[in-house]
Parts: sequence; structure tokens; C-alpha cells
Amino acid sequence: MSSLNSHRSCVASVPIFNHLEEWQMDKIMESARPIHLEKGEILYRPYEESQTLYIVYKGRLRIYRDSESGREQTIRILGPGEFTGEYALFNASTHESYAVATQKSSICSIGQKDLQNFLLEYPTISLKILEKFSQRLGETETQATSVAIETVDKRIAQYLINNANENEEVILQMTRKELASYLGTTPETISRKLTEFEEKGYIIQKTSRKIEILKVDELM
Repeated sequence: MSSLNSHRSCVASVPIFNHLEEWQMDKIMESARPIHLEKGEILYRPYEESQTLYIVYKGRLRIYRDSESGREQTIRILGPGEFTGEYALFNASTHESYAVATQKSSICSIGQKDLQNFLLEYPTISLKILEKFSQRLGETETQATSVAIETVDKRIAQYLINNANENEEVILQMTRKELASYLGTTPETISRKLTEFEEKGYIIQKTSRKIEILKVDELM
């Protein structure tokens, strides 16, 4: 990501920036700095100072926390065009989670001071960030409630339904291990329940990552 075009593509891929004029994105691009991560490399850890916005240009990041029981709890998976570290844009803070590359990844980073100046200069960025805040808060609350009170069958079924496209197909963005961590169960349970759903005629597992929902009402 050393070329100007790569920096521009990184900035232009993010919804909080891609509504701006090209010259405005070029200005933001000038402040972006590249970070390259190998698979398994950690971008940040809990309690480290958070003063940077990180944008995924290529690859994938897993955001997770350690639960009280010592198990990892996946919060979300970030792909190209998504970002993390946004809370530090408004207040000095530390990270509360880990961010680790699950594959070879390229990240572009923008420092807190630079981004705060951009927020003042282009207020629409703030609105876009608040929209993303609201969306993530809703997702986190739904996830926490589901893990706390729903059966594992319902958690898995609801995840499939929520992530299905218009053709009732689900392309899993997580490995079975990551999905288990996200839903508060085990990879073995995920595999067993998907097989049960398939035997009941609710779904078809076309590949390890591609699932077609046949009977939405029954799955619900």
C-alpha cells in the first residue's frame, strides 16, 4: 500500500469518507499511514492507548475480548472498507479488546489529531461515524442478549436468518471457531446443530462457508 492510489482506495472504501469530494478524500489520504500485518499478528491489545483510526484495506481483522471464564468472545469481524479505533476520536481512551489479523492484511491508519481536524472541517464525517456507532451498539446489545437468554439452537438459527441474502443464502464470514466464539458456544456444537438443521430440511450446507436456507419459517 505504498502508492498514492492504494492510499486513496483505502480512504474511498470507507462509508464515513466516500461521500466526500475526491479532493477532500485526497486530503485525508495524505495523512494516512500504512500498516502491514501477517496472519495472527495483533494490531492492538486491551489497555493500550487508543489514538488511531484503523481502516482495513485488504485482509481481515477479528475483534475479541477475554471473558471472565477465560474464553475469547468474538465481538465482530472486519473486512475491507471497515474500521476500528473510532472511540478514541472523541476522548482519550484505551482499547478494551484485541484486534488480530486472521489473514495477511493491509491497514491504513489515521491519527487522532488529524482526524479531529477533518471532523471539524467536514462535519458530515461525524454523522457517518455516529450512524456506525448506533449500528454497532445495536448489534452488540442483540448479541449480548442472545448469548444470555437464548438457546444455542436459536442463536445459530437467528444468525443464519440475519445474515442471509435475498436468495436465502448465507456466506459465512467467520470460521466455525470464530462463529462459536461470537455465539457463545463451541465449534463442535455449531457443526452438530447445522447438521441437525440440514437433516430436518431447514438448510443445505453447500460448502463449509456457504449455506442455503430452505425453510425460513421453520428455522425461525
